Amino acid sequence: MIRSVSLSCVWSVLLSCCLVPAARAQESAEEKQDGRYTWRGNHDPNGIGKFYMGREIAHVMGFAGALWLERDTREEEERLTLLVKSLRIQPGDVVADIGAGSGVISMLMSESVLPEGYIIAVDVQDEMLLRLQQNARSRGIRNIVPVKGSQKASSLAPQSIDLAIMVDVYHEFEFPYEMMKDISKALRPGGRVALVEYRKEDPTVPIKLVHKMTEAQAKKEVEQPEFDLKWTETIGVLPQQHIIVFTKQGETK
Repeated sequence: MIRSVSLSCVWSVLLSCCLVPAARAQESAEEKQDGRYTWRGNHDPNGIGKFYMGREIAHVMGFAGALWLERDTREEEERLTLLVKSLRIQPGDVVADIGAGSGVISMLMSESVLPEGYIIAVDVQDEMLLRLQQNARSRGIRNIVPVKGSQKASSLAPQSIDLAIMVDVYHEFEFPYEMMKDISKALRPGGRVALVEYRKEDPTVPIKLVHKMTEAQAKKEVEQPEFDLKWTETIGVLPQQHIIVFTKQGETK
């Protein structure tokens, strides 16, 4: 006997065949996995839509932001002099300022490493490096070495630096895993990495969310075994940022 099938049942079957694949296609368009990174269509407009270990990567500040980096109020707002003092930089140290921009931090650190030490100012933008050189020259500073990096590498030689500092920079790395692996290789055993990031734990810090980082997220990303970096201390002397310090334990894998 052939049983009659209701029209509603037929439509249910057709819809299940057509809509489910369509939904999956939409989901695929909304989220795409690319190795260690995930791309999402639905994201913070201040981020690039690329996520790493649950964190969205922020847009990079371009050369147009140089004047903001050099603003007269920055010392009062961020206490840069106190930041440099807190790092306990020693004479003779080789310090890499990653994402150096126009050189504000590099110039502040330059005197601390004299007479034999020097600052390696790394940036991916030629315009920033040129401005950095002009700024250093106008102040008579001669121990800053500008270096052109890339999105995945710092261009630093292996085991060549005692400290790598990133001031409001790490959260903008397009390839944070590759950059941290590269920076780790550039550190000498016992060398340090200092991430200076606006505190995401504090909602009163007037910075866009993707330009903040929590201490827990920084540890999660930087303490991966292959980097051979271990959290040492978090220095909380700055008004809005924390200084999160990691120390190189031995050889990178």
